[in-house]
Amino acid sequence: MKKLALFLFVSTFALAVHAQEKVAKIDFKEDTIDYGEIAQGSNGLRVFEFTNTGNAPLVISNVSSSCGCTVPKWTSEPVQPGQKGTIEVKYDTKRVGPIRKTVTVSSNAETPTVALKIKGKVLGGNSK
Repeated sequence: MKKLALFLFVSTFALAVHAQEKVAKIDFKEDTIDYGEIAQGSNGLRVFEFTNTGNAPLVISNVSSSCGCTVPKWTSEPVQPGQKGTIEVKYDTKRVGPIRKTVTVSSNAETPTVALKIKGKVLGGNSK
């Protein structure tokens, strides 16, 4: 009986220690940016803002887009707990038509992969 009680105590203690493990958490201000209707050739740069709401440094290892028409840039330094970072997305507005793209963020966060979206419509030269 003593061995069982000791085993349960040690197991509970191990779980409690494991639960206090430090982890980064990425919290985006918004996960979709709507360009709305924009003119062909206009500025296609938009910024996703995020905060590390965890208790360990957040490191973004990669940001990729669903096509070559969208170029992402991101905070390359570790983002400390409570601090903010950005992911810039530049869409090629020379392409007329609807925008529906996904930007995938990979990091050491508790949720290691996050999908962000951009949407909108690029209007041709004669459109208003």
